Amino acid sequence: MGQFYCKDPVIDTETQAEINCDPEKKTTPTECVVAEGITCIPQNSNTLYTFNGTEVGFYKEAPCRWTNGYKFETALLLSVFLGMFGVDRFYLGYPAIGLLKFSTLGFFFLGQLIDILLIALQVVKPSDGSEYIMNYFGVGLIHIQANNDTYIKPDESWNMS
Repeated sequence: MGQFYCKDPVIDTETQAEINCDPEKKTTPTECVVAEGITCIPQNSNTLYTFNGTEVGFYKEAPCRWTNGYKFETALLLSVFLGMFGVDRFYLGYPAIGLLKFSTLGFFFLGQLIDILLIALQVVKPSDGSEYIMNYFGVGLIHIQANNDTYIKPDESWNMS
């Protein structure tokens, strides 16, 4: 253990997302326990304090998924069965595209097919910027970004000779 240990955020069993997630910053405060014997001056104080290793020393912001009641399965099923009428877009909060799909029969069914793919790949999300509510073992995509500074740790099973 280092100088402190931050606990995992508390997960809401209903939405499978972190509790107290800030919708704007997409972070949640997590408790951090300071190691035993660390002495420091706490905020708003002028006296030294030595931690005993069991008490919360400070709170750290951890990334979180903010959900606002939109379910992934509902959006996908609406897109598959009622997408030609734009019901999926109305559900996700895009009334203009929903009305356009309704008046053109899902852009002559081509828009419905494209929307099924976009919702399944989680490219189209709710209009308020929230994430989908997913089952614990449901489909979830994590976008991994890499650049020139990304290092891939070689595995022993790779034959480098």
